[in-house]
Amino acid sequence: MFQGSSSVSLDAKGRMVVPVKHRDVLALQCEGRMTLTRHPHGCLLLFPRPVWESHREKIAAWPMSARVWQRIFLGSASDVEMDSAGRILIPPELRKAAGLSRDVMLLGMGSHFEVWDAVKLQENEAEAIAAGMPEALQDFSF
Repeated sequence: MFQGSSSVSLDAKGRMVVPVKHRDVLALQCEGRMTLTRHPHGCLLLFPRPVWESHREKIAAWPMSARVWQRIFLGSASDVEMDSAGRILIPPELRKAAGLSRDVMLLGMGSHFEVWDAVKLQENEAEAIAAGMPEALQDFSF
């Protein structure tokens, strides 16, 4: 279960260092093999390969009416591997699609991660907070 946020930087080649707190788990869970894909909210999704393979099968079975969404998720998917320094290369097409600059946020979202441009994430969260709590969460409390 991945959770929490980490501020990371992309290097000149577009590589991102996976935080140490997640490296060992990813090495055990998927031998450092992961899959990146686009998300319509403007971020990237980073899945351990076995988790992605389960989602990929479900997405591939969607009806023809969801073809555009299949293109977003499957057509953008890129397999990546963590190198010996704990880095993954984010392909240029995906960096551009998510508007990633040097400063990036990696958010643990349970079974996977979201990869956000740091400024874009702040703007997205500010908009969500200004809009108020969605109706689906009105009864939620700690």
